[in-house]
Amino acid sequence: MSTQTSNTAVRAISAVPTFFDRIIRRYLPDAFLFAVVLTLLVYVLGFSFTSHTPYELVQFWGDGFWDLLEFGMQMTLIVVTGYILASTPPVRALLRKLASTAKTPGRAIILETVISILACLINYGFGLVVAALLAREIIRNVPRVNYRLLVASGYTGFLVWHGGFSGSVPLSIATPDHPLEDTMGIVPVTETLFSPYNIFIVLVLLVTLPVMNRMLLSAIQVQGNDETVELDDDADSEPDAEAVPDKASRTPSERVENSMVLSMLIGALGLAYIVYFFASNGFDLNINIVNFIVLFAGIILHGTPRQFLNTVTAGVKNAGGIIIQFPLYAGIMGMMVSSGLSEQLANWFVQISNDVTLPFFTFISAGVLNMFIPSGGGQWAVQGPIMIPAAAALDVSTAKTAMAVAWGDAWTNMIQPFWALPLLAIAKLKIRDIMGFCVMALFLSFVVISIGLLVF
Repeated sequence: MSTQTSNTAVRAISAVPTFFDRIIRRYLPDAFLFAVVLTLLVYVLGFSFTSHTPYELVQFWGDGFWDLLEFGMQMTLIVVTGYILASTPPVRALLRKLASTAKTPGRAIILETVISILACLINYGFGLVVAALLAREIIRNVPRVNYRLLVASGYTGFLVWHGGFSGSVPLSIATPDHPLEDTMGIVPVTETLFSPYNIFIVLVLLVTLPVMNRMLLSAIQVQGNDETVELDDDADSEPDAEAVPDKASRTPSERVENSMVLSMLIGALGLAYIVYFFASNGFDLNINIVNFIVLFAGIILHGTPRQFLNTVTAGVKNAGGIIIQFPLYAGIMGMMVSSGLSEQLANWFVQISNDVTLPFFTFISAGVLNMFIPSGGGQWAVQGPIMIPAAAALDVSTAKTAMAVAWGDAWTNMIQPFWALPLLAIAKLKIRDIMGFCVMALFLSFVVISIGLLVF
């Protein structure tokens, strides 16, 4: 009887992630439609809870529509350059070697999660690309692993990005002349990224996320829902190459296109700039230099301009979702900020806070705002001027309050498709394929981050 009870309990517990997965796969629309629904929701909230008219909300939406063009281009290049680099023979060999260490589905899930966390700690753009590319290699080596869970595991590693070396909030407030310097001064990373609470959160997530994702694999196996996903063979194959005439019959233009000389020359120029950049700026691994490194590594490793351009043509097909959806989110940000909705929300959380709970409620408010303003820098521009003076008035650490904004921004990325778009484009999945699993990471990280902010 005890064994039967135990088995019943196991099946009941394992049904939780399966429940979320089934609900989300059934009812969550495509990521583009998710952005459309958010746009309409914010539009209605804008004239319902502020003094602005529906016509003014339309103006705010249209005025903000193109504010993410630079960022959208950066994320487009993450996808395209990541595909370019992944298609080179040396990188394919490296990823395959790393993926070959995963001999079982369980090890595959753990490997994917750990590598993603470590890569996202270095740089969020780098981590998203690495997670997607590694997942595609692992599924070829371990075809029995659930591919949707594998990609979701890679995305859960993105939870730590704002507590890592590319976190926009801690890096911003550590920079002289940042907008809130008069209120909080210059805050060194020793008080943010290398603080005890941040180290605790990162280390606990590094340990618990792989374990949780491994348990999710067992759960879906218990529920008999451990299906595999067939990858698009065309996406895994080398880009189609144009027929190259033999050397004797090539025209002058064909000789140039199939010569390594120009690729090596422009590649050398790129390498020279990379050396100069790090010599001048230290280890500032921002998104632009990551894209620059990946692009020129792809040029060099592809050898000839023709092979490089063939790969570019294949890679651009992955970026359509980003190009279309980012302007919609920029419009949402325009309505939230210009109408005062975001300020109202932040102020409400300040009003219910005290000197103990302010970091916690700051974290919660940042998580809510992130659903509508899924940009770390944009969100800090809205919340920082409200939360930091409140922290100073309550004699709460301004550094900790800033990191609460950062962790709130990272937390609800697990249910916000914005940042998943680059990873999903490379992985060839839709947001509904992974978000049911990511909900469990949302619950786990809430507990870990809350402890870090309340206890330390």
